[in-house]
Amino acid sequence: MDGLPHEDTKSVCPLCAVGCSVRYDGDVDGARGWPDAPVNTNGELCPKGIGAFDVFDEEERLTRPLVRRAGDLEAVSWDIAYDRIEREFGRLIAEYDPDALAFLGAPHCTNEENYLFQKLARVLGTNNVDNRARLCHNSTVSAMEDRLGSGGMTNSLADLAEAEAFLIIGSNPADQQPVAFDSYIRSAVNDGAHLIHIDPRANATTRLADTHIAPRPGTDALVVALVVKTILDEGLFDEGFVEERTTGFEAFVAAVEELDFEALAERAAVDSHAVREAARTFGEAERAAVVAGTGIEEDGHSDTDTADALLNLLLLTGNIGKRGAGMNLFRGLTNEQGACDAGALPHRLPGHRSIEDAAARAQIGKEWGVEPPAEPGPTELELVRAFGNGVRGAFVLGENPAVTKLDSETVASGLDALDFLLVQDVTHTETTAHADVVLPASIWSEKSGTVTNLDRQVQRMHAMEAPPDAARRDFDILATLGDRLTDCEFDYDDPAAVFAELTAANPQYAGMSEEDLDSGSQRWPFPESATAGTDVLHRDTFVSGERRAPFTPVITGDCPVDADDDGLVLITGSRSGDIANTTMGGSVGTAEKTLAIHPTDADERGLIDDERVAVESACGSVETTVEISESVRPGTVFLHARAAEPLIGNDRTTVTITKHT
Repeated sequence: MDGLPHEDTKSVCPLCAVGCSVRYDGDVDGARGWPDAPVNTNGELCPKGIGAFDVFDEEERLTRPLVRRAGDLEAVSWDIAYDRIEREFGRLIAEYDPDALAFLGAPHCTNEENYLFQKLARVLGTNNVDNRARLCHNSTVSAMEDRLGSGGMTNSLADLAEAEAFLIIGSNPADQQPVAFDSYIRSAVNDGAHLIHIDPRANATTRLADTHIAPRPGTDALVVALVVKTILDEGLFDEGFVEERTTGFEAFVAAVEELDFEALAERAAVDSHAVREAARTFGEAERAAVVAGTGIEEDGHSDTDTADALLNLLLLTGNIGKRGAGMNLFRGLTNEQGACDAGALPHRLPGHRSIEDAAARAQIGKEWGVEPPAEPGPTELELVRAFGNGVRGAFVLGENPAVTKLDSETVASGLDALDFLLVQDVTHTETTAHADVVLPASIWSEKSGTVTNLDRQVQRMHAMEAPPDAARRDFDILATLGDRLTDCEFDYDDPAAVFAELTAANPQYAGMSEEDLDSGSQRWPFPESATAGTDVLHRDTFVSGERRAPFTPVITGDCPVDADDDGLVLITGSRSGDIANTTMGGSVGTAEKTLAIHPTDADERGLIDDERVAVESACGSVETTVEISESVRPGTVFLHARAAEPLIGNDRTTVTITKHT
């Protein structure tokens, strides 16, 4: 790469949410870990992390502001671009109101950048700000917030090494978060811990599992309910914890007793013996942990059935509030947690406080000089649906809503129907093709500030190099826009000044300082009076402030069945390491375009290995190569999320396959 980074400067790998510390290694022209780092303590990196400096093609970088004139994007000065933005935003607010604007952010941005982004939206008078991290885990986080008071990972990566049993569901951390998996989960399994893997597809994580349960897609909640039923039937639950820390137990037991185990196991297409053995393993363990990923998200990301079933399991067995246990959400994208912590959400202020909390709004108003609006804004998908109607202008920061879980043609029409579209990105994307102004953004190695990893550790990153040509740091762009578009304070000397304001606005970060972060990490909650962060949540009371958490009803309604006729249910992998597609261009690798299909389904369609096929859904189509594999169950196919994006709708996706002509 041109303009090599400084080899002694420390940063954080951008390719997943684990948060490995990295620096540039001139000997191998790539990244190298730091010894005694907060997460990758031995300095190890996965292959993706070693290649972190090679994510983007330098020739594709945007380096100058672009403004659309007579239908074409033309390079202009920064002042001309800023003038256009200031004029258009002012016009839209005056002609309509602030809610005519939408602000779509991205998890890969730093905490400081996300904080400035949501502050800009709210100071302008709207809560129409969201980021795709919330969409990725919406139903799971909602269930955790409602019942426990926090959607954060309940435990630390380090204490997971003490678990005696793991239930990994909807996640493939051996491939998606390999440093976390190898350092903490694999080491525990090698020391005797048991691993249960629930996933319709066998993958790298399955190879370490003692038990693999491959349910029909859409029946995860039902399978977990059967695990719960076995634990209750065989008296493996924690009576003391249930009595002291839960509510609604008697009604919950009565509902579970009504379940027909064999009939429901048949509906989920799972082996009854394997489910019972998994239940005994989990129920008999002194410390048992759930590790969950995006695979447990319900269709539409709104129903919380699977997440609630898992929380029921943890409450029943007393595996909340202690080391080596808990509900551990393995997020995929870098700084997903931090983007939400900083308040880049339509319904939450910094620190995950409700936008409807008058005291929280007043405290933020005191900090900013203006109080944010009280009405929660729409979600990202709702905002995108409103493009050209209720939403007249949009600011898209490192996101690509033209490729989203909606019909692509409809989204493209909505983007064109906007009065004004501002995009800040590193390369051209499907969304910049519709933009009125495009601002060149900075990549991870050009950023300073902080990020927060999946187990709530805040770490400091330092810029290793300067943005190329006329490109500027995202932090500087956002601060300038705040100065130009509002009357509030956006004149910050550096990201450290924003972090200081963030610690004042976010009680979870209250005791943190960038100076202390230089020597390690700090994990929230980190109260102002604290000397150390909190590794395990919900020890004596839940974050909600309550001593007890409720059991919720067991949901065993009409579960989906395999697709009829010629259709197959599409399974996709996580977006971990997916910075190229989610933020700023980049291509999909050859292996990621391979379609895995069961031999039975391949035979029925006359397909052979390495054959080119077209895969079509109600939303779109892609061309790919066949890989016949027993790793997927009959009636399903697997395609990496990046390659599958044009196929995916807001509900369970069924696809048909035709031979390429």
